Amino acid sequence: MLQLYILTLGLLPWIPASLCRVNTEEEFIVLEGGSLTIPCHYERQYAGHVKYWCQGTTREFCTTLARTDDTGPNDPAEDKVSVFDDPAQQVFTVTMNKLKVGDSGWYMCGVEIGSVWNADDVAFTNIKVVHGMSILHSRVSGEEGSSVTVECLYSERYRESEKKWCRSGDQRSCRLTGSEGSYEDTSVAISDDRTGAFTVTLKKLQMRDSGWYLCSAGQQQLSVQVLVTPRPTTAASTTSPPAPQQSVVHLPPPKPITKESWNSHSRMLEPIVVCSSLMLLVALAILGRKLWKLHSGSCAKTS
Repeated sequence: MLQLYILTLGLLPWIPASLCRVNTEEEFIVLEGGSLTIPCHYERQYAGHVKYWCQGTTREFCTTLARTDDTGPNDPAEDKVSVFDDPAQQVFTVTMNKLKVGDSGWYMCGVEIGSVWNADDVAFTNIKVVHGMSILHSRVSGEEGSSVTVECLYSERYRESEKKWCRSGDQRSCRLTGSEGSYEDTSVAISDDRTGAFTVTLKKLQMRDSGWYLCSAGQQQLSVQVLVTPRPTTAASTTSPPAPQQSVVHLPPPKPITKESWNSHSRMLEPIVVCSSLMLLVALAILGRKLWKLHSGSCAKTS
């Protein structure tokens, strides 16, 4: 019987959140040394109840880390663990700072019911604190001639490690931070704040800068793709001199031929036709006379 009870308690973290009146995300992953904020949502009837955050896999064996009814100062930026309730939004948030790998494990958002017969309403989540690196954007793009910035995050154990930016497959292209945690030349600037992030700024981008790069801290490295887009070109406006205008003579439209105009033209042509006919007859008469004289002369000679 005791074994069955322990087994039941062990299965509580796997109860679906939909069966509870309190819910949160099932899992959070954060880099070592970083901070994490967890939202815990609850139903309206719990607005006036005490909220708490504890570590453990069961309600009965859970170590309380923070409560909303704690009387001490509550500073989410400085405290290791803090809880803030917002009844208007029906959510309380838990903030955890300076996380270590040992902080990994099961945690619980809880609403205190305050009844012997009714258990508190809770929601479980698994937090994984890892060491290594992460990157905000694994793909960045910029226009030719502009600049782009890549932010690389690292865990606490790489705080003092050398940071590098290399073109993938080309070790000779690596740019390293010095003892001051920075590097800069005409095309690349690296700045390490020594608090968990360093930024790489690529300046005056050229088309040949497109490709894959490596963001490195210690032995950890992540791939980043940089895309450079061509600068838009504006077509130069060329103004050509206007073509010389040719003078065009507009003739009046021809007058339509009517019966009256045709009769008028006919009367004008009649004398010309008569004169031409008479001249043709005279010419034929002269020609005939000459031919007759020639014919009579030739006949007289033969007789």
